[in-house]
This record gives sequence, structure tokens and C-alpha cells, in this order.
Amino acid sequence: MALELPALPYAYDALGPYMSKETLEFHHDKHHMAYVTNGNNLLKDSPLASLSIEEICKKAFAEKNAGLVNNVGQHYNHIHFWSWMKPNGGGKKLPGKLAAAIDQDLGGYDKMRADFVQAGLTQFGSGWCWIAVKDGKLAIMKTPNGENPLMHGASPILGCDVWEHSYYIDYRNLRQKYLEAFVDNLVNWEHVEDMRSKA
Repeated sequence: MALELPALPYAYDALGPYMSKETLEFHHDKHHMAYVTNGNNLLKDSPLASLSIEEICKKAFAEKNAGLVNNVGQHYNHIHFWSWMKPNGGGKKLPGKLAAAIDQDLGGYDKMRADFVQAGLTQFGSGWCWIAVKDGKLAIMKTPNGENPLMHGASPILGCDVWEHSYYIDYRNLRQKYLEAFVDNLVNWEHVEDMRSKA
């Protein structure tokens, strides 16, 4: 199963001013494309090539295959990253079932927002912060480089990319400002709820 770069689900300038056209052009067309190209090269003649992307992530991590963990992991992460954002997203207008789960498992919206931002802020170097379903409950997680919750026995339902290429053009070194803008203005809560219902 060859990896393919998905088209963005919105125009390159649709997420402004919180994520610029320039950021999306570099991030999607150059960075994500590189993970696809590298991932396909690494999967060539690999017994993992016929598996689903989720299974490749889990097996590559179990086998300590760093190349696949980072490239196929990043491909999986980015496929969802683009869908986890939408124009006029974010804020407190959450689908009811998702809001209830956040209240029950994460102490409510404000605490979830603070803990999610903190996870992204304290991920040293490159990586991601997440809301995932682990053991039937929502949990805040963070992972380095291309790792994701699938590799740690959980199902991601929201992730934010804290690699510098995701925010440096727009926010320079202000990672916290970027994370807050992501939660407040970009998150596609419907996609989050869709993934939660399937997890």
C-alpha cells in the first residue's frame, strides 16, 4: 500500500491569520511530502508494506524501526492534522458527547485546554501533544518526533504538531501562542468527536 499525500481539505489561505498560506505550503507540500517519499522508500520490499498505516505505526515502533516510526508515523499524524483543523474552528462549541467526555475524563474544557497547551509546551524539541483514548478514557499525552499514541496503546483523537516547521513562520519561537491559537481558533471538533466515537 503506497503512501499518498492527501490534498488539504481547505484552501491554503483558509486558516489565516492563525496559520498562514506560507506555512501550509511549506508544511504540506514540502514536509509532509518528504515523509510520504521517505516512507515509501523505506516500505519498499518490507513485509510491513501490505499493512494498514495504523498497523505499520504499531509494528514499526515494536520493532524499533526508527525510520518507519518517524516517516510513516509523521504521515499518519499529518493526515489527521490537516483534518483536525478548519476555518473558524476551535473554541468551546463542542459536540455534546465530546464535551461530556472532556468534563468526565479531563476536568472540563478549561482544564483540558490548559493541560493540552502545557503538554505541547513541555514536549522538548520536536514532537506532538495529544488527546487520546487510553483504556476507555480520554487522556492528554505528548510524544517525541514522529511517534503517536497508537504506538503507546492509545487511539489519538486530537493532535497538534509542535515541530518548529509547524509554527515558526507565523509565531517564531512563541510555541505557547501557537498552541493557544490552535485550540481557540482552528480545531475541527467534529473530526475529534468522529475519531472519539470510533476509538
